[in-house]
Amino acid sequence: MKLSKIAEELGIAFSEEDVEITSVTYDSRHVQAGSLFCCLVGLVSDGHTFAAQAVDKGAVALLVERRLPIAVPQLVVSNGRRAMALAAACCYGHPEREMTMLGVTGTNGKTSTTYMVKSIAEHTGKKVGLIGTIQNMIGDEIIETGRTTPESADLFALLRKMADEGVELCVMEVSSHALAQDRVYGIHYHIALFTNLTQDHLDYHKTFDNYLNAKKRLFGQCDIAIINHDDPYSERIMDGLSCPIYTMGIHTPASYNASNIDIQTSGVRFLLRTPKGESMVRLHISGLFSIYNAMGAAAMMQQAGFALKDIVAGLEALSGVAGRLQAVDTGDRPFSVYIDYAHTPDALENVLTTVHAFAKARVLALFGCGGDRDRVKRPLMGEIGGRHADFVIVTSDNPRSENPEAIIRTIEEGVKKSGTPYVTITNRREAIEYALSRMEPDDILVIAGKGHENYQEINGVKYHFDDKEVVEELLRR
Repeated sequence: MKLSKIAEELGIAFSEEDVEITSVTYDSRHVQAGSLFCCLVGLVSDGHTFAAQAVDKGAVALLVERRLPIAVPQLVVSNGRRAMALAAACCYGHPEREMTMLGVTGTNGKTSTTYMVKSIAEHTGKKVGLIGTIQNMIGDEIIETGRTTPESADLFALLRKMADEGVELCVMEVSSHALAQDRVYGIHYHIALFTNLTQDHLDYHKTFDNYLNAKKRLFGQCDIAIINHDDPYSERIMDGLSCPIYTMGIHTPASYNASNIDIQTSGVRFLLRTPKGESMVRLHISGLFSIYNAMGAAAMMQQAGFALKDIVAGLEALSGVAGRLQAVDTGDRPFSVYIDYAHTPDALENVLTTVHAFAKARVLALFGCGGDRDRVKRPLMGEIGGRHADFVIVTSDNPRSENPEAIIRTIEEGVKKSGTPYVTITNRREAIEYALSRMEPDDILVIAGKGHENYQEINGVKYHFDDKEVVEELLRR
């Protein structure tokens, strides 16, 4: 792709040497011969300081917010992030236009919903691309991911790979960070879904209004909006939208509705009503929240043109999602252990409420809170854990650069309010071992917070740590 073509896409008058651009990147470590290096100004570092290094490694042009004394062509822009997104889309030939694009945003439920969408589409023989928290996928191929929604340069490169490999439908989680940072700028989604909104990421967004408004930006980039009408913030999300809106709900009138609900240990059964008919659905994932995820996936896929019978068959074919109320094989032991990614107050309440609905004895909850993240939610999670569990083990999650004991003390404030018995054990492995030693017949242990993650970050260093692996190893011993 010629640099002049990218400049045209950006609306920049171009009079410098025209060069061939082979890739777009913002990381000097990933520069290749022919790269356009984008100098992004971040919270911690300024990409302009790495420009000379990028040129030395083979970058043939720069995208900058201020002209630099470096002898290569430069595109000077006012908003580096938006310009990088448009430049990457142009460089990679607008791959997003070659497939059906579906976006899912909300505090909780994004991952499970995208896997349900993938299962439905694949049931009909479609090749699907998935972008999200656990991993990125092209069909069955797994591509490791470092964040829920990639930076725009990485995202468009991935979409190009998907298009080249015949992907017909791409479903992606769109985080509030991604929306606020213009990582998906320039992508037009055929359908976008709002799952719910509860407190999270206030360390970044500062206020709840900022968080809500970041989520809402997705619906200015789509043809059709699907909104969870049961969520208290749904009206604010829908206010002012110009695209057609379909709603889903259990407790409020909606375009898509679930009733006759039966929640069991092995899953849920419910009647799904849609604008184009109704059908019983038998999901293999338990919990009321799973019904909302299924309704969202069904609504998106029906609006994308899929038949109701194929939607139901695709939902019923999904056996589960890693780290989402995932049962651990405990062999012949008379108790159960579940792993869940719940790391917000609402998510923790949902999973513990779900488990209590089928528990025959005590529910034990083991969790912590991540460091360098929203501190306000820590005592809230402690109180919710105490209110919905019979015994609580407070431990470390990913303390990152914070003192683990200080995080635990803040969570402990909330647990004390509930009056529920608890212990604090900083070492997560020791906490899990202690919890397993306390298990009695028919007890259920919920290990929350990390879910699918296979690491623990302490003092800025990532160590291998997988809750499921630890439980299995301890049970073998």
